[in-house]
Amino acid sequence: MNGPDSSSPSPASGSGARRRSDDTRDAILAAARERFAADGYERATIRAIAKDAAIDPSMVMRYYGNKEGLFAAAVAVDLAMPDLGPLPRQDVGRVLVTHFLGMWEENEVLTALLRVGATNQAGAERMQGIFRDQVMPVARQVCPDPEQVPARAALTATQLLGLALTRYVLRFPPVVALAREEVVAWLAPTVQRYLTAPSP
Repeated sequence: MNGPDSSSPSPASGSGARRRSDDTRDAILAAARERFAADGYERATIRAIAKDAAIDPSMVMRYYGNKEGLFAAAVAVDLAMPDLGPLPRQDVGRVLVTHFLGMWEENEVLTALLRVGATNQAGAERMQGIFRDQVMPVARQVCPDPEQVPARAALTATQLLGLALTRYVLRFPPVVALAREEVVAWLAPTVQRYLTAPSP
């Protein structure tokens, strides 16, 4: 009886290959986020991103196809929005601001996307899509007038994105210096008003 085929990859070697593949993808995405944020979508190149990741450009193409596919993967963001439906209405603003503070501080992809979105159309459209698809449904849960959901969600975004821009991208010292509890105390009433108050 013949023994096992020594040319067949063992489960351990397969696992190692997957880990190397995951590491390569992570390196590409990290380099892409930095490059897109620094150069913008139009000027960032596959070659430059590959150089930053210390890999061959063909590997970037292998995993992501083209620059558009790489950009989409690099800035894919799940905001993990909380369910506001069961909450007492007076807690909505506090919960949302607290949630977004956590997201901005723990998710480097979101901050990178904000940098890109502030400088070029592709990033702006990506950010618009994320907020349209993920923030508007949450706003719909608590807005008193369904017709005002888009406007109220957009006004909420002005606070959440403005905070992120000044605290994590432009890093205005007085905003950076605020404790999280202070940020929530200042912003939560405004977000609360945008989402639940009667129309002015």
